[in-house]
Amino acid sequence: MQLFYTPDIVSNSQLPETEAQHCLTVLRLKADDIIRLTDGKGNFYNAAIAEANPKHCRLRILETFPKAPLWKGKIEIAMAPTKNSERTEWFAEKATEIGIDTISFLHCRFSERKDIKTERINKILISAMKQSMKARLPELKGIVDFKTFIQQDFDGRKFIAHCYPGEKQALSQAYRKDENVLILIGPEGDFSEEEIALAEEQGFTPVSLGESRLRTETAALIACHTIHIVNQLL
Repeated sequence: MQLFYTPDIVSNSQLPETEAQHCLTVLRLKADDIIRLTDGKGNFYNAAIAEANPKHCRLRILETFPKAPLWKGKIEIAMAPTKNSERTEWFAEKATEIGIDTISFLHCRFSERKDIKTERINKILISAMKQSMKARLPELKGIVDFKTFIQQDFDGRKFIAHCYPGEKQALSQAYRKDENVLILIGPEGDFSEEEIALAEEQGFTPVSLGESRLRTETAALIACHTIHIVNQLL
């Protein structure tokens, strides 16, 4: 069944205009047809179309299904946006499909991009949430200076992945099942040595994602997937 995103369904029993157009114009659904909704906050709904107007498609809620989280602990990835914005968008889409709670962006010393289009990325998150039939929309945070970001409070394990030599555990070994976790992923030129030292002072543990040199978006996705593998296998 097609899933529609209705963030305000509790207070407003209408499909948002873009969702209504897709429902009625593209899918050609009509009054009294049953559709599945999510508010992106952990709930699914079954609803009947009460009024089939593309600009104000009214609904009648039939059932509400609270959905328990699919994983324990909170997963946050904070990455430097890639020079090619499509790669950042690819990560956001795939991480949402795999499962992530928060996506944050960092402005680092070697960053090649200083801004991001959060509105566009949020649309990608919504689409990926619906495609993967999830009831929770990841939180999306705008870009923050690296030094400011690492000083923020986080209730859980904090890791920084980098390519410099030195003693580092694999993320799969350093992370413990079901913990809240925040992982920092640097730009294509990696973090600076000063940034790594500052992160360690703030309680971030250096970790490795393997022997290969990875693109930023690949490293971020591997980090996200590794957390899920540890949670599933141990």
